[in-house]
Amino acid sequence: MVSHHSGNQLKICTKCILPETFPGIKFNEAGICNHCQREESYTARGVERKADYREKLDELVANVKGNAPTYDAIMAYSGGKDSSYTMKLLKEQYDLRILAFTFDNHFLSPSAKENIEKVTTALRIDQVNFMPQWPLMKSVFATAAGKEVFSKAALLRASSVCTACITMVKSLVLKTALEMDIPLVAFGWSPGQAPIQSAIMKTNAAIIRENQKVLRRIFVDQFGNTTQSYFIPDTYYELYEGRFPYNIHPLAFFDYEEETIARELKTIGWKPPTDTDTSSTNCLLNAFANQCHLEQYGFHPYVLEIANMVRQGIIPREVGIQKIYTEQDNEIVAYARNKLGLVSDE
Repeated sequence: MVSHHSGNQLKICTKCILPETFPGIKFNEAGICNHCQREESYTARGVERKADYREKLDELVANVKGNAPTYDAIMAYSGGKDSSYTMKLLKEQYDLRILAFTFDNHFLSPSAKENIEKVTTALRIDQVNFMPQWPLMKSVFATAAGKEVFSKAALLRASSVCTACITMVKSLVLKTALEMDIPLVAFGWSPGQAPIQSAIMKTNAAIIRENQKVLRRIFVDQFGNTTQSYFIPDTYYELYEGRFPYNIHPLAFFDYEEETIARELKTIGWKPPTDTDTSSTNCLLNAFANQCHLEQYGFHPYVLEIANMVRQGIIPREVGIQKIYTEQDNEIVAYARNKLGLVSDE
């Protein structure tokens, strides 16, 4: 049992940290959830699998490095811990020409902005900052905070607010990769965020086209026609046929240990932020997004990611509990709520 954010006692899995409020969860007599029961044990087989993926990345880099006229990779770069570490790894281990693409959603913390400047300078990486107009982003986030905009499946892994934001990030990064003929698109997903099976994957243009069609319709319906320009134009599928990049998220198959990452990042000037919540190292909107999700669905939007990391032995269960079941910082929540012009019900 842990204390729920509402103050009530909440039953959670005795092996990972998934709560009784998580959709479809069941517990056995020992209090172990169905997710843990069907999970393959993370043994030597998992280590071998990681080695296979590292070899795949070695081969992919050997095939694409230096062939593009601009950059070898574009990195979706938030200035947070995981994207900073991923970029350091790709630069130092593979010597890739990287373009860091930062989506400034108007809630980047001052610490994140400092880290972005320090890391890109230290690694000698070009960086572009994309800041959408504030009235649009205010509307997107305020709407997503109060409505079920996306599918229930999407909301198992992220809040509506974060899903809206990352949808725009992924579309714009891919759009830029196509326009600049960049063969690799890199993301700093943690091992709990995305499975190893998707860690190195050629972008399927037909699937992207269908996904973009669905997402564009959602965005236009919910947020207005202005959002059309953030998606892949239909003409691009023929214009850039054969140039769709590979997506990579290397943290799924490289060793992931938070103390080691912190030590490595310190060497390039990255500092842990003091102005964000416990589940973000870059965003001042995250705590509010988490709070909205908790109130609407009864579980923390990061709980599946952190539970996966606990299950894989990447972080101790106690650390996972602290990350998820620590009370939200009321000041950060209030900051975002006030900036979006939303009045608390309290």
